Amino acid sequence: MNQVSTGAATVTVIGLGPMGRAMAAAYLDAGYEVTVWNRSPGKDTELVARGARRADSAADAVAASGLTVLSLIDVDAMYTALGDADLDGRVLANLSSDVPDKARAAARWAQERGASYLTGGVNVPPGGIGQEGSSAFVSGPEEVYEEHRAALDVLATTDYRGADAGYAQLYYQLNMIMFWTAYTGWYQALAVARANGLTAADIVPYAGYTADTMRGFYEGSAPLIDADAHEGTYERLAMCAASVEHVLHTAADSGVDTGILTAHADLYRRGVAAGFGADSSSRLVDLLKGPRRPNGV
Repeated sequence: MNQVSTGAATVTVIGLGPMGRAMAAAYLDAGYEVTVWNRSPGKDTELVARGARRADSAADAVAASGLTVLSLIDVDAMYTALGDADLDGRVLANLSSDVPDKARAAARWAQERGASYLTGGVNVPPGGIGQEGSSAFVSGPEEVYEEHRAALDVLATTDYRGADAGYAQLYYQLNMIMFWTAYTGWYQALAVARANGLTAADIVPYAGYTADTMRGFYEGSAPLIDADAHEGTYERLAMCAASVEHVLHTAADSGVDTGILTAHADLYRRGVAAGFGADSSSRLVDLLKGPRRPNGV
């Protein structure tokens, strides 16, 4: 298994956790000739039974296909897996989650070894792979992306974010910031609900309504933030701060952990203390800014 197959479209998948297995299965469903490898044995049994080829090593797996899709715990795992592989002329599409700067470093590492490198951020869990409505951010050399776009679209409809290898991960992590804070908020609400005799099922309909309305808040505040114009005609900060205090005290009165809500309340208090009470709550973005990075991202 040391040459690229010349028959059907070929692809290698390295990393067979739940996401990697879903990716390999999607390629099999689409008629690809699939080679798989995983560091620990046993995770490829079902895929091999369906026709996937088991590589003896990561190096052999990369040699089997022009395109190798990686689904690993993080970017660092790629160095361990592919350290001895001949990457010259290969294309690596690393769909492992990590931070933008590590994605950029990984692209340089791959290029130094003669490989082309694409970064991907997949916006669905394993069950969404290959399903309608799934999406993934991709960045890296545009000509490489266009050449392999059809293969990547088998997994999820790709959204190309430019040549910077870090940008797919940047967009992905921005989504994850919103996702995880919202999901944690859901758990916080459940803790308060249960402390007051309610069930998760009791509040699901209202949680859905709140999630649906968030789009309007995003769209309403975005122009103010981009224009750095925070006149208090939209969600006055002082009003929002009062509401956050009510939320905090409701949780405290219910006897549940308030660490998350205390952090939120502190941010709004700082905004009011800084003299922004009459401004829009969008002014909080200014309080959250850190030192600007040299490249502006």
